[in-house]
Amino acid sequence: MTFSIEKYRGPDHRVHMVGIGGISMSALAKMLSSLGICVTGSDRDDSETLSQLSSLGIKTFVGHDEKNVKSACAVIRTAAVSDENPEIRYARDHGIPVFERAEVWGHIMRTYPRSLCISGTHGKTTSTSMSAHIAMCAGLDPTVMVGAKLPFIGGSLKIGDGSLFIAESCEYHNSFLFFSPTIAVILNIDLDHLDFFHGIDEIIASFRSFASLTPEDGVVIANYDDANVRRAVDGIDRKIIFFGLDKNADIYAKNITDRCGFFSFDVMYNGAFLTRVSLSVPGRHNIYNALSCIASAMQLGIPKEAVSNAVSSFSGASRRFEKKGTFNGAVIVDDYAHHPSEIRATLTSACDMGFSRVICVFQPHTYTRTAALMDEFASALSLSDITIVTDIYAAREKNTVGVSSRDLTAKINGGIYISEIDGVCEYLRENARSGDIVITMGAGNIYQAADKLIREN
Repeated sequence: MTFSIEKYRGPDHRVHMVGIGGISMSALAKMLSSLGICVTGSDRDDSETLSQLSSLGIKTFVGHDEKNVKSACAVIRTAAVSDENPEIRYARDHGIPVFERAEVWGHIMRTYPRSLCISGTHGKTTSTSMSAHIAMCAGLDPTVMVGAKLPFIGGSLKIGDGSLFIAESCEYHNSFLFFSPTIAVILNIDLDHLDFFHGIDEIIASFRSFASLTPEDGVVIANYDDANVRRAVDGIDRKIIFFGLDKNADIYAKNITDRCGFFSFDVMYNGAFLTRVSLSVPGRHNIYNALSCIASAMQLGIPKEAVSNAVSSFSGASRRFEKKGTFNGAVIVDDYAHHPSEIRATLTSACDMGFSRVICVFQPHTYTRTAALMDEFASALSLSDITIVTDIYAAREKNTVGVSSRDLTAKINGGIYISEIDGVCEYLRENARSGDIVITMGAGNIYQAADKLIREN
């Protein structure tokens, strides 16, 4: 059975969402509600998101209980929700259809004539946000679905005029294979989500399937400098536009200059000068993100002047090297990095910015990732002058691999283990000083440490 808006629209139908407090699920709830579907939802904990949904007329429940599902016509779940969840179990026992979140997004996407879907192990949120910014600055009215809060759209969802869908597209559980891109972007492919994938070959195959979702007249925009990406798109019967720093790419950066971690460069397209951009987001990795967005914009027919101005004025998304304020004279930054490659990129950027010390507060995310990439984490985290490691944020997992944050800390040069956020804040009160940059880092709740210090200040 496939999800249908028409089937579930109207006051006599109700769609229940399990895990509605998540950033993508809450966005989907708003989208479905705007399409005339009666939506309810539940989440494990109360939150500001649930309050906001309630204010929009979407009934929410704190905690999961089978009674929440009774009389529902369909249930939507996230990949993080277990099959043993009482609401999922009740739905299946009573013949209520259960749909994956990505499946519903894919159905909505197919109602749009153009869909720009941005994938990659790293950089999806930033690149999706930048692409949305470019489109809006050029006068387009896209629908945007992104995994972060964007100030210029007022959250993680913008509902547009129905002509263009811009979507962050995640490979976890092959979610992006439900999507329907007319333009598919692959930023990079790295070893991750090893609680689902069984090695890099399986991950590459997943991205290859994603690229193949584009129609015959569609476009795949791929990172030429990433060998795994080239493997993923090799031989597929689609138009491919490569981007990178290598001059053999279709669109590449030339004459790169660095101003304390912020880069400017000429954009070369099909061998000719296109424009020059100066990034307002730090880090060499953002050159790649920007090139992918410029290539996408060109395929959407956006004039190069509008592209250049929009890329240069883009200031980032929440939790992506987000400056929160200062404490004890130190600059406090929060970042979502939770994979060694992302950590290395973020800390390299911080080291290039001229601070006297880089202090990283890292919260590992999931036991399987920490165990599988232990040495890579240690190497990346050793780039900072001081690295504080907190307890692992379990997310959807139980510790079946017997790993701990103490194991990781022991491998890091300058590593300090502090189990909880309160202890981290106490350490920073005593040790952070003017000239430092302090980066709270991870995909869990470590951002609360930055927020707490800023409130105290």
